[in-house]
Amino acid sequence: MRRKWVGALTILALAALLIPTTPLFAPKEVKKEPQSSSFSAKREHTLKMAAVQSDMKATAMLCAAECSKDFQKLMNAAMGSKETASKQINHMMHEHMHMSYISWISGKRSVDRGSLPQTDNNQVEGYVKDAKAQVGKGAKYESDSFTAKDGSRYMVLGVPDAKHAGIGVVGVIKQDILKSVEQHQMRNLRLIPYPAEGNYKIESVTPNSTNDITVRSGEDNGNASHYHIRDVVVHFTNPLTPAELDRVKREINAISMKQVGDTFIFRSRNIETDQLVQYFKQTWNTEYTEPHYLYMTNDSTTIVPNDALYSEYQWNLPSIETEKGWSISKGNKEVVIAVLDTGVQSNHPDLKGKITTGINIVDEAAEPDDDVGHGTHVSGIIGATVNNNEGVAGLSWYNKIMPVKVLDSSGAGSTYSVAQGIIWAVDHGAKVINMSLGNYAQADFLHDAIKYAYEHDVVMIAASGNDNTDRPGYPAAYPEVFAVAATDSNKEKASFSNYGNYIDVAAPGDSIASTYPGSQYAALSGTSMASPHVAALAGLIRSVNPELTNVEVMELMRKSAIDLGAEGKDDYFGYGEIDIDKALQAASKFGGTLQTYPEQVKRRLDKIASSYKK
Repeated sequence: MRRKWVGALTILALAALLIPTTPLFAPKEVKKEPQSSSFSAKREHTLKMAAVQSDMKATAMLCAAECSKDFQKLMNAAMGSKETASKQINHMMHEHMHMSYISWISGKRSVDRGSLPQTDNNQVEGYVKDAKAQVGKGAKYESDSFTAKDGSRYMVLGVPDAKHAGIGVVGVIKQDILKSVEQHQMRNLRLIPYPAEGNYKIESVTPNSTNDITVRSGEDNGNASHYHIRDVVVHFTNPLTPAELDRVKREINAISMKQVGDTFIFRSRNIETDQLVQYFKQTWNTEYTEPHYLYMTNDSTTIVPNDALYSEYQWNLPSIETEKGWSISKGNKEVVIAVLDTGVQSNHPDLKGKITTGINIVDEAAEPDDDVGHGTHVSGIIGATVNNNEGVAGLSWYNKIMPVKVLDSSGAGSTYSVAQGIIWAVDHGAKVINMSLGNYAQADFLHDAIKYAYEHDVVMIAASGNDNTDRPGYPAAYPEVFAVAATDSNKEKASFSNYGNYIDVAAPGDSIASTYPGSQYAALSGTSMASPHVAALAGLIRSVNPELTNVEVMELMRKSAIDLGAEGKDDYFGYGEIDIDKALQAASKFGGTLQTYPEQVKRRLDKIASSYKK
């Protein structure tokens, strides 16, 4: 009897401790309205082009800074030895394919590896000669960018040894990454019609319809959705028999059929989507029938990391109080963050050991390698290795990243691939899912997968889009998904960022430095870059307080945000810009709300009962 009373008193005491306490957050200051909301198409185009040029310039600076650091490491390791220098250069050039030529100089001795690109009038030879002369004098050298006969862009970099006169390294650096960033951002910021209709066999339509429109410019993307022209997604009211499925395939002249649960995707050889929709609605009992939409790419004690590019280029992390937040939590490898994107360069020097098993939905026989760059950049924002003297720092030190490749080499994927990716990530243990992708059409098929993840206690984060429109973008606008807008370094709305009443919070998304394929680093802008900042925060929150539900995690991120713009929640920043330190402090003390109180009590009591039985 005495043991029962002790157990009862313990339960009552715990229940008292779980009652929500007074609010943790002070009243917010009145802020000014955002300076940028809607622009003319011409003004918006000008601002986006400026963002592209800024990203290219910042990427060039990142490239020079990272190469300078590598050259200094080479000099420190060589210690005047030609043999050691030769080994180090071979290793460096193998790991960094953009280094075309390296010359280690120590007095009259030198080690040269690689080859000089061919240029008109021996231009590159002249730059290399000037670089060696400057390095010999103890001065750093950077040439202008130039284009070689192979069509690639290069620069010559000379770095002297700061401690020893007459020692230095001269390198010829390929800068094709700048062209890649330009092309990437022209698509990502919707400056060009994207995806190209001929490449994907798709049509552009008014959102949530099959009314054909023509997308002639990037501006048109903001009022369009895209779907496969001979595909249809069908959720039958009752399961079809094999005979009925055979009949369907015959009548629509199907060339393929895919199934996820009770939902099917049929592709016809010659029947257009609008006709397919009518066929299924008239012939079969369905819960919904819709086009196969296409989704596309859319970032206490203060701890200052020693990553080479951090202090000079990563304005974003200090801006949201990441350094202070790290004193509360640096993450937990058991809390996995799935990145639904273009894949990842898993052997990037700044991501080694941070990537867990993933999947390639686009080609299930292949690894989820990144052939675009977007997924590697997003992954680095979340989890680039911190304090390794290398490149950039991610927001999380220890959370693992699960790469789920749902977008192909053009940076586009379908509702089927995104839905399948969500389900796979949930079934394989992801606690947070980042989706830096989207479009302007609701898809019940995708929504079903999102509800599945939500019901399995997964926190889903999505980018709002880059068209500076208030048209709801999906999956961000689904109620189960946490929608993210982008801010710049002045804590203003990024000019390209979508907005609307579905926005939950904002995060840095302007010229964000992160990892990039080829073991390189790039600066990119977009709500695609803002979203992983929030996904990383969700991972950190779940690391510091694993018992929080997905609903509680999202509530914490909203309530801990720093209010920007109009007082309270608004269309441009939602509840405000995320604050890592404030959110993690709240998570470590979180007692929940009256709405979640019964669920918390049940979880705690179940634990007590379980331990009591043992």
